[in-house]
Amino acid sequence: MAAQRRATTRDLRRGNRSVLLWSLYFDGPLSRQDLSARTGLSVTTVSTVVGELLGEGVVVEAGAIDSDGGRPRILLRVDPDRRYVIGVDVGETRVRVELYDLAMNERAKADHPLESGRHDVGPVVERILAGLDEVIVAAAVDPADILGVGVAVSGVVERVGASGGGALVHGQTFDWDAVPLGRLLRTGTGAHPGTALPLHIENGATTLGQAEMWFGAGRGADHAVIALIGSGVGAAVVANGSFYRGATSSAGEWGHTVVQVGGRRCRCGARGCLEAYVGAEGILDRYHQARRGRPAPGADEESALAGLLAGADSSPAARRVLDETTVYLGAGIANLVNLFNPRRIILGGWAGLLLGGRLLPQIREAVAGQALRHPYERTTVELCRLGPDAVALGAATLPVERFLAAGGTS
Repeated sequence: MAAQRRATTRDLRRGNRSVLLWSLYFDGPLSRQDLSARTGLSVTTVSTVVGELLGEGVVVEAGAIDSDGGRPRILLRVDPDRRYVIGVDVGETRVRVELYDLAMNERAKADHPLESGRHDVGPVVERILAGLDEVIVAAAVDPADILGVGVAVSGVVERVGASGGGALVHGQTFDWDAVPLGRLLRTGTGAHPGTALPLHIENGATTLGQAEMWFGAGRGADHAVIALIGSGVGAAVVANGSFYRGATSSAGEWGHTVVQVGGRRCRCGARGCLEAYVGAEGILDRYHQARRGRPAPGADEESALAGLLAGADSSPAARRVLDETTVYLGAGIANLVNLFNPRRIILGGWAGLLLGGRLLPQIREAVAGQALRHPYERTTVELCRLGPDAVALGAATLPVERFLAAGGTS
């Protein structure tokens, strides 16, 4: 009974620390009085917990504001320089590694291109490890001060054991079948930066979604879908403020919903998937077929898609492909509206931003023509606000989330 009481007291203390840190992280700087009002904790409890957090250096003072006739109120915030986090985006065309402070200010960045169509596990791991070395050296931080590394990947992430480092990745379009990415990276991080950095592995659409929900277009929405369009296509579904993952964490494979029975062959092996029509690879392939040509040697997808969009006013083939893409994308988004009834649909990913930047009004019109009227009228379709680095940024929030949930302990 005594042990149970101690555990309960410890859990309550950690819970109080966590509640205060979440509030300070997203709404700070705040005074002790503000924290009590926002969290419902008593002024005495807030003062006690804040004293602990100040003593540990997790929280710092951030100036003062005048109060009504009394002493100035001291403002508090989470110390942005206390610890650091790293986000990794294993994309279709490159591995992007970014190091941030706790305020999510970028301190260093490394990009390692991937050979077109090649995602062999060994080279991907090597690029991630090289990127970790580069950003740690460039930012001149002690690896011991890094809370962890978030890694965003395509495909289904299967949790194995209690540690995120035990994750297995099932990436059908990469030909990854139960790849022990966590183990491979955990071994490597022990040899490279000088310490085994904690790992958090997640699907890239989900990390994009978390970034947008925390800092971008999703803030304040309890029901949203964040769509990631690059070479491939995925989505993160938020219901009642939480990500919907499904029975085996494979929910959100929006790109592999069928929009044309017996249609184009998708990279997953099926026919008629949305990805085959609105993913960058599918768009460019249709464009080259329409022109009866081939991609320029050495041309990367991002430059090629930007060129297609720029040339649409003068090229009937480009315009026809983009019109078709708009219709299919509208159908795909309409399906999200009808299935999930979200308040917001947020279009992101590098290709999604390119397409949306030019075609968003037409996309909205296509959605309106194919979605049920009542849920569509209560949904907004908008662009990701955080840019092409949002996937890596979202990956970096994974160790931050763990840190806040643990009450500032690592």
